[in-house]
Amino acid sequence: MFYYFAKVIVRAIVKVIFRIKVKGLENIPKKGPVIICPNHISLLDPPVVGALLNRRIYFMAKEELFRNPFLKLLLGTGLGAFPVKRGTADLSAIKTALNHLKKGRAVGIFPEGTRSKTGKLQRAEPGVAMLAIKSKAPVVPVGIKGRYGLFSRVIINIGKPMTFEKYYDSKLSSQQLAEIGEEIMKEIAKLI
Repeated sequence: MFYYFAKVIVRAIVKVIFRIKVKGLENIPKKGPVIICPNHISLLDPPVVGALLNRRIYFMAKEELFRNPFLKLLLGTGLGAFPVKRGTADLSAIKTALNHLKKGRAVGIFPEGTRSKTGKLQRAEPGVAMLAIKSKAPVVPVGIKGRYGLFSRVIINIGKPMTFEKYYDSKLSSQQLAEIGEEIMKEIAKLI
């Protein structure tokens, strides 16, 4: 309930403050598991993407945010986000994401693992590829283009779902995980 209330409020605020255009909403499956993969240029990316896309998204968010009791309540309990320890193979975060996907939910993950300070795309962390293969869920690349500034133009381009069937039910090397991540980042690059 709180999630949908917050979504309406954030959507209204965002549409007043920024000139945002969303293209490709039809590319997000209406139901079933899906991994939403946007590039990450600002702290505003999760609330903007969450408010403007047509599915409830359970975002993976950096663990440090959950150390603040208010943010933990807001993000975790209120919005359904869950923590990830960056720079490690956080099995707890992967399990949580897999559970959401098993229930047919949309999971949001920034494949770069952190914000890009320059706006240039970074390499994907291996977690997104591992999640895509283990869950067999489609990955929807999302390109966020522009800068968040008062009345500035921001375009959110949503790409076609990607699947990686040839890798399903295989034990993958770190090289193969990197290749899958690279494929996802190439699609995001086309969208920005």
